Amino acid sequence: MNPAPPRALITAAAVELLTTLQERHGALMFHQSGGCCDGSSPMCYPDGDFLVGDRDVLLGLLDTGSEKHPGGTPVWIGDAQFELWKNTQLVIDAVPGRGGGFSLEAPEGMRFLSRGRAFSEVEIAALQAETPVTGAQAGVAFVRGGRIPNTGSSVVADVVEACPVR
Repeated sequence: MNPAPPRALITAAAVELLTTLQERHGALMFHQSGGCCDGSSPMCYPDGDFLVGDRDVLLGLLDTGSEKHPGGTPVWIGDAQFELWKNTQLVIDAVPGRGGGFSLEAPEGMRFLSRGRAFSEVEIAALQAETPVTGAQAGVAFVRGGRIPNTGSSVVADVVEACPVR
């Protein structure tokens, strides 16, 4: 069986913005917004400032190569939103503009933007063999001193690399 692809990637432009925010705020996390006030943007918070629900799903840990934050940046999504996105790879990009009201990049003149790529049938089959990690499971792992394993590099040079135009 083929290895499962990462459910979340980040572009080099988004890594640059994330690194700036990490220098200022320390370890960070993303939660993919499901809509309403902030649209459907990936919201960036200091790690632990946004309380992840027991049913939220961990899409992955973004390994940006940071020596200060080697564990990766977690990317979470609500369970209902995950059901809609489960066959889509989330690509976090950064573009000029003002970020969502509660997201850390709001005053930076740049904002994080969600992009997506539909998984192939082969990728979907590989992903179905995995059980997604939920907030409840992650909480137990962290309480016991564990850490969810990082699956490796998740940086793409630009969005076209992750989401080719056909």
